[in-house]
Amino acid sequence: MARAMKFLCVFLLLCPFSLALVSLGSTTNSTDELALLSFKSMVSSSPPSLLGSWNSSSHFCSWPGVVCGHRHPDRVVALSMGSFNLSGRISPSLGNLSFLTELNLADNQLVGGIPGELGHLARLQLLNVTRNYLQGSIPVTLGGCTKLKVLDLSANRLQGEIPWPLDSFPSIEYLYLYKNRLSGDIPPSLGNLTNLQQLELHENMLSGAIPSSLGMLSSLSLLSLGYNNLSGPIPTSLWNISTLTKLSVQRNMLSGTIPPNSFNNLPHIQVLYMDNNNFHGPIPASISNASSMVDFQPAHNFFSGIIPSEIGRLRNLILLQLNWNLLEAKEPKDWEFITALTNCSRLQILGLSGNKFGGVLPDSFSNLSASLTYIDLEDNQISGSIPDGIGNLLNLQILALDINLFTESLPSSLFRLKNLVVLYVDYNNIGGTIPMAIGNLTELNDLLLNSNAFSSTIPETLGNLTKLVELDMSSNYLTGPVPSTIFNIATLSRYLDLSNNNLEGKLPEEIGNLKNLIKFNAESNKLSGEIPATIGECQLLQYLSLKNNTFNGSIPLILSKLKAIEFVDLSSNNLSGPIPKSLGNLTMLRYLNLSFNNISGEVPNFGIFANITAISVESNGKLCGGINDLHLPTCSFQLPKKKHKFLVIPIVISLVTTLVALPSIIMLCIWHKKRKSKIPPTHHSVQGHPLVSYSQLVRATNGFSETNLLGSGSFGTVYRGEMNGQEGETTNLVAVKVLKLQTPKALESFTAECEALRGLRHRNLVKIITICSSIDSRGNDFKAIVYDFMRNGSLDRWLHPDANDLAEQRELNLLERVTILLDVAYALDYLHCHGPEPVVHCDLKSSNVLLDADMVAHVGDFGLAKILVERSSLHHSTSSMGFRGTIGYAAPEYGAGNMVSTYGDIYSYGILVLETITGRRPTESAFRQGLSLREQVDLALQDRNRIVDAVDTPLSLDLLNELRTVGESAYKRKTDCVISLLRVGMSCTQESPSSRTSTGDIIKELLAIKDALLRVREHRT
Repeated sequence: MARAMKFLCVFLLLCPFSLALVSLGSTTNSTDELALLSFKSMVSSSPPSLLGSWNSSSHFCSWPGVVCGHRHPDRVVALSMGSFNLSGRISPSLGNLSFLTELNLADNQLVGGIPGELGHLARLQLLNVTRNYLQGSIPVTLGGCTKLKVLDLSANRLQGEIPWPLDSFPSIEYLYLYKNRLSGDIPPSLGNLTNLQQLELHENMLSGAIPSSLGMLSSLSLLSLGYNNLSGPIPTSLWNISTLTKLSVQRNMLSGTIPPNSFNNLPHIQVLYMDNNNFHGPIPASISNASSMVDFQPAHNFFSGIIPSEIGRLRNLILLQLNWNLLEAKEPKDWEFITALTNCSRLQILGLSGNKFGGVLPDSFSNLSASLTYIDLEDNQISGSIPDGIGNLLNLQILALDINLFTESLPSSLFRLKNLVVLYVDYNNIGGTIPMAIGNLTELNDLLLNSNAFSSTIPETLGNLTKLVELDMSSNYLTGPVPSTIFNIATLSRYLDLSNNNLEGKLPEEIGNLKNLIKFNAESNKLSGEIPATIGECQLLQYLSLKNNTFNGSIPLILSKLKAIEFVDLSSNNLSGPIPKSLGNLTMLRYLNLSFNNISGEVPNFGIFANITAISVESNGKLCGGINDLHLPTCSFQLPKKKHKFLVIPIVISLVTTLVALPSIIMLCIWHKKRKSKIPPTHHSVQGHPLVSYSQLVRATNGFSETNLLGSGSFGTVYRGEMNGQEGETTNLVAVKVLKLQTPKALESFTAECEALRGLRHRNLVKIITICSSIDSRGNDFKAIVYDFMRNGSLDRWLHPDANDLAEQRELNLLERVTILLDVAYALDYLHCHGPEPVVHCDLKSSNVLLDADMVAHVGDFGLAKILVERSSLHHSTSSMGFRGTIGYAAPEYGAGNMVSTYGDIYSYGILVLETITGRRPTESAFRQGLSLREQVDLALQDRNRIVDAVDTPLSLDLLNELRTVGESAYKRKTDCVISLLRVGMSCTQESPSSRTSTGDIIKELLAIKDALLRVREHRT
């Protein structure tokens, strides 16, 4: 009994403590489960079953992605949900998982910010949220995760500076912040992270110098700082980190030299990327000490001098890219590095293009590694013949020898390279025949032989090259017929250029086999016969030039079937017969030259024939009709002879009657004019547009509800609406602009817009469907304009999406931007030169460029437009609307004197071009405080290496991706297109109005840029 009482006492003493433990276990258990359920509530997965089992029917430790501990079996220690296809936001409740050591949410579609509450996870060792869509800044509170070893926030949309707490992680070994939008300096205190092994900060917007303190990271093996805006030299301390295996500083604005002894302390360096900076000086001979080097890429800098032969000691070298520097070779001894490179048996990529290499390639060139797949010697001054032994390089896939001074003929061994995919020998002085053996290169995609001195005939064996995508043999001395075998290469799509030769005979009917061909140029030859009707089978053809030949017969009617055609030049031939009227139906056609032929009959006056700058029909003596600007005689259609004598009497009688009645008619017109001025204006229509009732618009917009609100401007608010069509028609989506009549000048804006758009009809102008001039439900005046609805909104919303609106996270590629700018240029060209009356828009900007469902651009908002009385570029405005345009877009001359001019629109268009390519509004606060948008672009154009930094982030990433995935040549072509676009913007925004580029020249330049981009795209595919 005493024992029992003793046991009971002990139990009663311990009971409260036991209950407390049970209660505590229950609380922590519940806390983890609640945190997980909170996380689930804010995300969704595809398929839903991934999170479907996260419910009370099973213990949370068994849920997919959840890992509980061994020592604490009811506590979550890891949440591993990488590639779970999650969308939504990260719940702050995850900060309550106090035992969590690993949080992996990589490769999902998560949005929003990184919750600061994650800083409560004191046990956390791994935080990985890479490849999501996370925004905002890196939370300072993450400094609380003092046991972190791996922090991976890469490939998101994080902004702001790198926060100082990141330098307080004593255990961190891997820090990945690359592919974000981080700015500011690299914190020098990162040098305190003594355990750091890998630091990747590339593809951000970091600026300033590289901190020398990073040289204190004695365990660092990988340092990646590329694709930023860093400046200054590479600190000397970095060349002393002996543990480094990879150093990447490419695509910055770094300068300075490589120190002479820099490679003495880098025995383990394998990868060194320094390209696209401003480095100069020689490549030091100490590079021989980097015996582990695999990739060495100092391209696109200003390195000079001779390449040291010591580079041949890098026996593991696979990639050597020295392109686009100032490196030299003049004497045979300067080429000794080639002989030394024969020791590098693993070498696969050798890039030497864009330097100052001259003289003759040594014979040892043929003894380079048999592993070589890529050799680029483009754009040098190398002379002599192509080495006879080049056929030894049997694995070559890309050989670029273009833009040099090579002579002699193509060596026979060249045609043993059966793995060649790309062969560029264009722009040299290579002569002789094109051997029949060229047909052995059956893997070729690109073959450029143009601008040389090749003679004799085109070998029929070219037909064996069944994988060709582009073939250029232009500007040689080729003779004889065009072999039909070429036209059996079904893959030929990018272009086929045979121009500027001495080819003769007929154009083979087989041309119709090239159904995917985009560009065909056979101009300036001696081709004859009729243009084959089979050319109409080339349904993707955009460019066709057959000028300067002796083609005869009529213009094939089948040309009107080429729905994609943009450019046609048939000038300087012997063509006869009429112009097919159906050519006017080709909506994509932008240029048509039929001059210097024997064409006769009526010139159509619609479609492209209504645009005087887009057509040429001169020196065809039998043409008539057409638009007035052609100044052709009126077409006379002969009447039947029998009726002539019966027509004389009525004509005489009518003439006499008219003369007698003329005074009465004049008096009647004067009276009618006076009477009309006294009659109050009608309300049945305004400026030629039919009216719609107020009640109809109320129904269409659901009572002008906020859910239908599209936007609001100075003079009006725009709503989305649904209006019923005619009986039997479907409902039409419309945009309804309701005028803010209480705003001064709003009524004038309404009148100006109606007046300006009254007679305008163009594919790239927003169309007015109807208008409303009435009173609202309160008896107040009400005016509205109803337009076609543009499903893809404004260009402004594409260029500057709302960071908080996932639906607006949209990006335009370069080709899409060029196409939009081209559409706007067409609209301006029509307004200024080809409409019923010249119209100046006066407020061109990205928010007034609207995109339809097919991403076709339409210029809208003509509330400030001005119709010019005379067809001249300048006209003094008599309007009282005041300053015309929007600050930042308006021409400088509009600020003084209020001169309305087409030149003013060109200036606004130039700003629009710069905005579209840079992704920056001209009204940003940064521009108000310093350089203007134009001045910033001007600085970037002075240094090619800054172009990537000057353009919109999606475009810069696209350019860099082009470099990585396709290669230097494609990157260079695409960069050239960007530079050309920026120069268009600069030429349109000249201070002097008369110095600005005309719309016609803008269109020609953009068409050339678009063609170049299509070629790059085809090359990729």
